[in-house]
Amino acid sequence: QVQLEESGGGLVRTGDSLELSCVFSGGTFSMYAMAWFRQAPGLEREFVGYINWSGGDSNYADSVKGRFTISRDNAKNTVYLQMNSLKPEDTAVYYCATGLTGNSATYWGQGTQVTVSS
Repeated sequence: QVQLEESGGGLVRTGDSLELSCVFSGGTFSMYAMAWFRQAPGLEREFVGYINWSGGDSNYADSVKGRFTISRDNAKNTVYLQMNSLKPEDTAVYYCATGLTGNSATYWGQGTQVTVSS
């Protein structure tokens, strides 16, 4: 059974950077595309970005394009979300996910809170 565990969230200020990590277990990581989603209080879950199995292809939501970067280390079974120039509107619980189906996924981590103060 695939399991995902995020870490790295916290409280930062506007303009700061933060890197989230997600460790994959229970399968062959290099076979899975990975994605990050986020959900702010009172709002629906939002797609943040995606990276393919090799790391050679990625795409991002317009709201984070140019500020966020997803990368992966297949030797470490880990996917990363580097977030730069953070804004208060980036405040949310961030989830990594895999087993992607359309705009959703089969497997989800427990989430990590990111709070950006103004």
